[in-house]
Amino acid sequence: MDNIVSLYTSRDGRIGRKTWWLASIAMAVVVIIIEFIVAGVLGVSMMPNMAALADPNADAAALSAQLTDSMHKSGWISLVFFVIFLIPILALGMKRRHDRDNNGMDLLIYLGLTVLVLLTQALGIGYTDTTVGTLTIPTPGPINMILGVILGIYAIYLLVVMGFLKGTTGPNQYGPDPLTVGAAVAA
Repeated sequence: MDNIVSLYTSRDGRIGRKTWWLASIAMAVVVIIIEFIVAGVLGVSMMPNMAALADPNADAAALSAQLTDSMHKSGWISLVFFVIFLIPILALGMKRRHDRDNNGMDLLIYLGLTVLVLLTQALGIGYTDTTVGTLTIPTPGPINMILGVILGIYAIYLLVVMGFLKGTTGPNQYGPDPLTVGAAVAA
């Protein structure tokens, strides 16, 4: 049990790809389940009421306000959950970056950009109103789109580096090779 706690809380040492994948997937499943429960309890949904959209007598202004409100609330929920799970995300990512003999500064930059993007969504900064039929919906403006693209490219880079590239063979400045430590324990 101590290993699981330190896996999600400590930034010291190294972990291999398999451990990173399994721990990340487990954490993602937990986060998604809890986030859906919390969003449901708070009555937040990004899916519009399709029956109301099809109704020609529906109040378009009220539907537009509901969509905007849901977007902001879901942004706050995502931001809060990201901050709550920041320590485990950071612990897993740093140990994985350490396995590749990297200090993890690129991970810190990515996490900072993610907070910025989630904060702009929660506050509604950088969004423009787009009218579709009688409905007005908030859509990301150019700055938000650029931030989103940068964040997406950065996320792909980190996914490749942490999820697919082999760690440093043998010990490095962050500790022993997790593959040889596991083999030594099994023998």
